[in-house]
Order: sequence, then C-alpha cells, then structure tokens
Amino acid sequence: MTYSIVARDAATGELGVAVQSRAFGVGICAHARPCVGAVATQSFTEEGYGPRGLDLLAAGASPDEALAELLAADDRRDFRQVAFLAADGRAAAHTGAACIPDCGDLTRDGASAQGNMLASTGVWPAMLEAFERSHGLLAERLLAALDAGEAAGGDFRGRQAATLVVVPGDSDAEPWKRSVDLRVDDHPEPLVELRRLLAIRLALWRRASFGPDTSVEEEIELARAAGLRPDEVAMSAALAAAAKGDADAVADALRPFAPEPRWREAFARYERLGFIPEGIRDRL
Repeated sequence: MTYSIVARDAATGELGVAVQSRAFGVGICAHARPCVGAVATQSFTEEGYGPRGLDLLAAGASPDEALAELLAADDRRDFRQVAFLAADGRAAAHTGAACIPDCGDLTRDGASAQGNMLASTGVWPAMLEAFERSHGLLAERLLAALDAGEAAGGDFRGRQAATLVVVPGDSDAEPWKRSVDLRVDDHPEPLVELRRLLAIRLALWRRASFGPDTSVEEEIELARAAGLRPDEVAMSAALAAAAKGDADAVADALRPFAPEPRWREAFARYERLGFIPEGIRDRL
C-alpha cells in the first residue's frame, strides 16, 4: 500500500528513507540509525522490522541475514514488504507473495526501491533510476525518487501521506540523531508539502554553517524564500550577524521583537547559551 526508497550517500555516509502512500501516517514505515543502516517496512506494516533489523545490522549481520532472520519469525511474511540497507551500501529486500499488485522491488549497491498496490510495474525502477541520476543532498535525491515513482503511477489509490528521514554519516553521532525527520500524515499533495517542509528544514540547517563571510542580507532573503516566519527570519539574520561579530546588526534584527517582555527573556537565554553576544538586550 506504499512505495519507498532506502539509500546511502556514498560521499557523506548519510543514510535515508523516503516513503509515499495512500495510507495515513506512513512515518511508521521509515527507520534509520547513523552508521548502521536504514529500513523501510510496509504492506500490512510490522514496525518491528525497523528497530529489530537495525539492532541486527549493528550487531554485524548482513542485510540478507537480518532480513532472513526476521522473516523466519513472522507468520505473515507473505504479506510484508521490507527493505534493509547497511551503512556500507549492501541492501536486501523482500516482497511477499501475498502483497497486493502491482508490487516488487529493485536493489542495487547503495539503494533499494520497492512498492506494492501500485498503478504500474514501472514505479520502483523509475525511483531507483531517478535517485541514481540525481544530484544534491541525499534528502533532495530521495524526494526526486518519490517524484519519479509518482510520475510512473504511484499508489493506484492516490496520495495521502509521505515521510522523509535522513541520518548523518558521522561515526560519532548518537544512535537517535536525525538530520532530517519530516512527515506528512494527511494531505492532498504530500510530496509538495514534504518539499515545503524540507525547504524550511534546510534553511534552519544553514545556521550551523554561518561564519565571518556570511552575508546577513543574503541569509534574510534565503530564509524568506524558504518560508520561514518573521521571527525565524529575524533569528537567522541575528545569528548571521553574530557569526560576523556585528553586535549592532544582531540588535537591529531583534529590535522589532523587543517590546514583548517574553521575547526579551528569550534573548537573555540566547545570550547565556552563546547564540548571540552578551549585552544585546541593552542595545534593544
């Protein structure tokens, strides 16, 4: 009742899962753990394939071994569709004999695309092809794959929900760390909405890269274009100015919010955390 892709960015080591379906709340289908693996579990979904599969991969099992062990213990294996991807790019997938057609999977090094209850057998190959020819961030490439799956027919019932999960490739990342964690539970155009949310996530993500050469004016425009709200745009400007050591520009960005006492309290906490220079409240 869903189509999905699990994939790895060979350059960064990031792992991700992207899913779309004409079923409510497909966030339960996507699981990933930094430097361990990614799992998509769907078709009369058994969520346990996610955490259990990742535990097996973390313990040294290959995707084939981990998948075989969990399928052997599942008396409804014929109804399941599952894909496992290890951090080294090895992948394995299972499409049960009782999955609703059109259904199938296609696995290559670094990625696996799969789906069931689809409008055509071209959906999962189109997804994998789109992923392999796309460029950019892993999150963007995963969405390109979902777009291709939709263009090839998608879920024959239509659209309702989508999710996107990406975990970092940093070996020091905590097991629960997620770079991107977005879900659209109920929307007439879930992929459009997912792209809107990703644009906001990426705009907020940019703040970590601000430095002395960051343009405050450019960051304001980028934040607005991404759909950030006025206070978020102001905070992006303030953080960009702080990275440049320009306390006056930080104050200019935050001054419109100064009349609200609760904002001033918030700014005090930002100072204590080192997000903005000390003494900014005295300049407002």
